Amino acid sequence: MNERVLEHFAQSIEVKQASRALVPAIVRAAETMKAALQAGRKILSCGNGGSAADAQHFSGELLGRFEAERRSLPAIALTTDTSTMTAVANDYAFADIFARQVAGLGVAGDVLLAITTSGNSENVLRAAATAHDNGMSIVALTGRDGGKLVSVLGSGDVEIRVPANRTIRIQEVHLLVIHAICDLIDAEFSPT
Repeated sequence: MNERVLEHFAQSIEVKQASRALVPAIVRAAETMKAALQAGRKILSCGNGGSAADAQHFSGELLGRFEAERRSLPAIALTTDTSTMTAVANDYAFADIFARQVAGLGVAGDVLLAITTSGNSENVLRAAATAHDNGMSIVALTGRDGGKLVSVLGSGDVEIRVPANRTIRIQEVHLLVIHAICDLIDAEFSPT
């Protein structure tokens, strides 16, 4: 059992080391988000399962605080309103649960943080397409080969693709990326 656990640590370290190549994309993502926030815009976030938890984690760090004291920053996790999600899933389709919210809440200049380890989550793909329709930028956290989401992204968007195939390893790096982005946002908005 010890060896099995140690193998998890070893794999996690290996993927995180390989992910150091993502630093320029992480910085671009943070710059995109900082520019939106400075312009009085907001960040919407979405994902399924563990990625939904990451979307909520990100939103909580901006609305509350990450490490530095600063003003609350506008962020909405589209994964938290169960009444809206179930109404949309029932009246339209589960694939529309995020797109309908982006259509109603997103405006030009906002950013969508789209989190999908495979890049193939239909509800995230539709949210991304709707974000573009609304004049929003997209920061995509993906893994594997980026999936179908890659074809939705435009030149003003940022993809941060974790170089791994296992969902658990991708999610571990997604959390690290989220923390790095939050730190860069803190550095911009902290009064000290």
